[in-house]
Amino acid sequence: MKNLLIVLICFLSIWANAQDFHALVYFTDKPNTVASLTNLQTILTQRAIDRKARHNIPIDDRDMPINQSYVAQIKSQSGISYKAQSKWFNCVHVVGGTTDIDALANLSFVSSIDYTDPTKSASRSHQDKFTSTVTTPLVYGTARNQIEMIGLHDLHNTGNAGLGMLIAVTDSGFPNVDVNSGFAQLRANNGIAGGWDFVDRDATIYEDHYHGARVLSVMAGNDPGNFEGTAPDAQYYLFRTEEASRETPAEMSYWVQAAERADSLGVDVINVSLGYLGFDNPAENLDYQDMNGITAFISQGTNVAFEKGIIVVTSAGNSGNTTVHPYNAAPADAFGAFSIGSVTATEVQSSFSSIGPTVDGRIRPDIAAQGSATASINELGNLVGSSGTSFSAPIISGAMACLMQAFPNLTPQQIIDAVRASSSQAATPDNLLGYGIPDFGAAQQTLSSTTFAEQDFNYYVQHKNLFFNTALGENLTSFQLYNLQGQLVFVQAETQGGFIDLNQVSSGLYLFRMDQGETTYKVVLR
Repeated sequence: MKNLLIVLICFLSIWANAQDFHALVYFTDKPNTVASLTNLQTILTQRAIDRKARHNIPIDDRDMPINQSYVAQIKSQSGISYKAQSKWFNCVHVVGGTTDIDALANLSFVSSIDYTDPTKSASRSHQDKFTSTVTTPLVYGTARNQIEMIGLHDLHNTGNAGLGMLIAVTDSGFPNVDVNSGFAQLRANNGIAGGWDFVDRDATIYEDHYHGARVLSVMAGNDPGNFEGTAPDAQYYLFRTEEASRETPAEMSYWVQAAERADSLGVDVINVSLGYLGFDNPAENLDYQDMNGITAFISQGTNVAFEKGIIVVTSAGNSGNTTVHPYNAAPADAFGAFSIGSVTATEVQSSFSSIGPTVDGRIRPDIAAQGSATASINELGNLVGSSGTSFSAPIISGAMACLMQAFPNLTPQQIIDAVRASSSQAATPDNLLGYGIPDFGAAQQTLSSTTFAEQDFNYYVQHKNLFFNTALGENLTSFQLYNLQGQLVFVQAETQGGFIDLNQVSSGLYLFRMDQGETTYKVVLR
């Protein structure tokens, strides 16, 4: 028996070394940070710089490029397969055996290595996120129901159809978008601003899985007299981050890299009709305990994207009718995510629509839109009905862009707050439909009659210390920090040396007020 145990241990050791795992390798520093900060056009477009200035969002070390010589050395290491890189988190995503990955720690520029947790239960296989996508002839020839349900026609009628807004679509591919008649209007209006395939690392975006093209059609498609998307006048970046044939943690890193690109280009809205929970290697699965807004790498990236001034609209998920995990998957759990559930054409919750709360008790989804038999255009240019929260999300992404067009100087948080307040369950939100079905016409009216104070100071966070860049922050008589449920979690009578130490506060997204003022500001602690 003892000999058998020794053999078993040896076998498991050999298996562990032979098995490939995904890991994030973090670097110690970045090159030429000072030079980049003094020449911002080398790292950000002017539109991105202007968007950050408009919302008083500081440009910091996370915007600086990653050291490509470090990346090259990682790529050259034995047994290592490179997948993606992140400037926000100063790391690369690799795949390899544990022995080869562990050896990377010997490189002088590597600060730490985080494996996708190999201790998770292997009892759950991954969910095919496209299984709730169905194709059926529409019983109506237009998207009128899904647009009027959320009051978007009122916003369109005032000339706000997304003009001047940039939307990034992160998905599985965009086949035939360059030739599909359903996107002829988009192409004629130069509506495709660009794109990139982060999986294959090339510019071949008009291929692969059809899901991304269907999602895009909900926002940007057009069939004259028969169909109109929710933001037909916007411009779009098309980013492939999803590998439809398999499910691995690398897809979360592809997405973070795409979000970083979107931020550097000045994108206003990112649509994420994707969700991550289970993977092909069950040892790398996420579970409900990870749905806390900060564990999954894609959720961390969503938080930063929101902090950078982007509205990140995410599908709630299609597992609402399961008992194993009916809850939102990453990144819909993120503090910075605007999670969208699904209803039918008659405004009843779709059975497949994932529910809340997050593991730390936050309401999910945020709101809901039509995701059952959503009007869309398929890859052949035909009008079809598509079902899943994958299609309720782009309805809202387009609508959010239209509202941002109407109020370009408002922050993403102010836009989100107005949409929540306009929704059918605003007074009694729940974990089935969140705040309910929004009314974008009502949100526009509310915002039109509201005066918002200008943010007349800048601030940034470093090591959980909140620093103020102006003298205003050095003369505070009161500081209050709230969680997203409006609960006061921290208060301090005055600042000390122009900063506030928040190390005793848990990581996450918070709102704060100063000197008993009514203006709220967002801050992400990590």
